[in-house]
Amino acid sequence: MFPSGDDLKGILERAGQSARTEAKKAGASIYYMMGGKRIRESATGEKFEIIYDENGNRKEIALNE
Repeated sequence: MFPSGDDLKGILERAGQSARTEAKKAGASIYYMMGGKRIRESATGEKFEIIYDENGNRKEIALNE
């Protein structure tokens, strides 16, 4: 039997949290979208918005939360 909508949502949330935890243990950054912005979260928990200038050069802006 397949999980219901709520069950599936819970499974996906736990899988996502597990992936985040493992990435942080390995010292890897996590990349995701939040509010239409590209975000990089470092293994130490610091968050940066990733933007690109008109020449395609990448820049990261520290987010203060």
